[in-house]
Amino acid sequence: MNIFVTRLSPNTDEDGLIQLFSNYGEVSSAKVIMDRETGRSKCYGFVEMDNDDEGMTAIEELNDSEVDGNTIVVKKSDPKPDRNNNFRNNRNNNRRDFNRDNNRDNNRRDNNRRDNNRGGRDDKFDTSRW
Repeated sequence: MNIFVTRLSPNTDEDGLIQLFSNYGEVSSAKVIMDRETGRSKCYGFVEMDNDDEGMTAIEELNDSEVDGNTIVVKKSDPKPDRNNNFRNNRNNNRRDFNRDNNRDNNRRDNNRRDNNRGGRDDKFDTSRW
């Protein structure tokens, strides 16, 4: 079970989360999310527990409890979205939209050229396209 923990103290680290949740069962992993630029904690993290019953007990017991001077919020985490498929789909959609718009512009340009080439001639057939 994946558990979301927020309102953490900036001083709380992964070891602290493991110690906190290990009172309720075996912890597979714990991660405190850090800001890429500053390296500081974003004050939330995730804990993964193997046993769902132990995870639910930890959620019920630890939600709205005080840890390192902060009242934390603990909830069951939603599963991670599959980022690879979303990236691929967005990239293909953007490429398709670009091609569609680009083709539309090219067609307008070609039509304008044909119209300009016809100006002033009384030819029945436009030979510029051949």
